[in-house]
Amino acid sequence: MIDIRPVITDKDCRAFVDFQFKLYQNHPFWVPPLRSDEVKQLTAKTNPAFFFCDAQFWTAWKEGSCVGRIGAIVNHDYNKKIGKEMGRFTRFEVIDDVEVTKALFEVAEKWLSDKGAKAIHGPLGFTNLDNQGLLIEGFEYLPSIASVMHFPYYQKHIEELGYSKENDWVEFLIKIEEIPEKATRLVEIIKQRNNLEVIHLKEKKEMVLYLNEVFYLLNRAFDELPYVSPFSDELIKSATQKYMDVLVPKYIVMIKKEGQLAAFIIGLPSLSKAMQKANGHLFPFGFLHIKKALKKPEVLDLLLTGVDPHYQKLGLPAILISELQHTMLENGIKYVETTGMFETNMKGATTWKNYDHIQHKRRRCFIKQL
Repeated sequence: MIDIRPVITDKDCRAFVDFQFKLYQNHPFWVPPLRSDEVKQLTAKTNPAFFFCDAQFWTAWKEGSCVGRIGAIVNHDYNKKIGKEMGRFTRFEVIDDVEVTKALFEVAEKWLSDKGAKAIHGPLGFTNLDNQGLLIEGFEYLPSIASVMHFPYYQKHIEELGYSKENDWVEFLIKIEEIPEKATRLVEIIKQRNNLEVIHLKEKKEMVLYLNEVFYLLNRAFDELPYVSPFSDELIKSATQKYMDVLVPKYIVMIKKEGQLAAFIIGLPSLSKAMQKANGHLFPFGFLHIKKALKKPEVLDLLLTGVDPHYQKLGLPAILISELQHTMLENGIKYVETTGMFETNMKGATTWKNYDHIQHKRRRCFIKQL
C-alpha cells in the first residue's frame, strides 16, 4: 500500500528534502544541493515566491520508507501574464515504481485542479531561478549546480501518465582555446561602432551596485520566454543574498550603452565536485570545498546571460563571450558549461559555432490537460 502524506511539519519537510539524498546516494553524476537552501524553498516564511505562488508538497511512503516526493505550484503572476490557468509539478523524485509515480501525480493533479488549473506542466519551479526540466539526455555527464540530474526511468513513468513534450532545453560543453586575432579585431570594431562600454568587475562591492540593474534587465530580456514571470524586489533581494558569497567578480562582464546596462554575463567556477564533497552541508567542511573550488577552476559555469531586447542585433553576446574568454584563458579555465537554452533559440546556439563544443544534455518540460 502506498501512503501519500502532505508536507506540514518540520519533520515532514526534512523527509521531503532528505529523500533525494537517499535516492542518489553515491551516484557519480548527482550534485547535492544544500539541505538548508532546500528547506527554505518550501515555506512562505523563507521563500518570497509565496507572495505570488500557492504551493503544496507531498511524500510517498511504502512499508515504512519514503519512496517518492512531488510538489505542485500555481504561479499566479505567470498565469496572469499568459492569460491561462496553469499548474506546475515540481521537485518530483521517485524509486523505479510506476505505481508510486501514479499516486504522487494523482494527488498533485487533484490539488491543482481544485485550484482551478486547466493543465499541468513541469518539472518547473516557483520561478526560472529554480531548476527546471527533466533530464532526458546526458546522464553520463556531471551537471552544473544550475542543472539537474534524474534517472532515465522518470521519463517513461511521466509519459505513461499521459504527459507529452511541451519544450526542451539544451546544454553545451565548450572547450576554451586561444582567441583568433581576427575575432578580437571584430569585437573591437563592434564596440567602437556602437559606442559600447565594457565593464569588468574587480571587487564584490561593485557587484552590489549592479545586481538590481541585472535583475531589472533580466525582466526585460526574459519577458517573452515560457515559464517566466517578473522578479519582484523581494525575490531579487533573496537571490542576491543567496549568491553573493560565491560569485567571483572577475567572471562577470557587463556592457553599457549610453550609460545604461545593455547586456551582462555571469560565470561561476564550477562547484559541482565541491558540492558533492559537501553532501548538502556547509559545515563543518563543506564551505572549505567550495572555497577551494572558487580559487583554481578548470570549468566555468555560465549562470546567466541577459541582453536588452532593444540591442539584440548588435552582437552583444559575442562581445560578452569574447571578453570573458580572455579572463578564462588568463586563469587556466579549459571548459565552459552552459545552462539550458530553449532548443528553438537558434541564435543562441550559433554563439558556439566557432568553438569546439558538444550539445551534451537535454531537459524537457512536459504538459498534460486536466
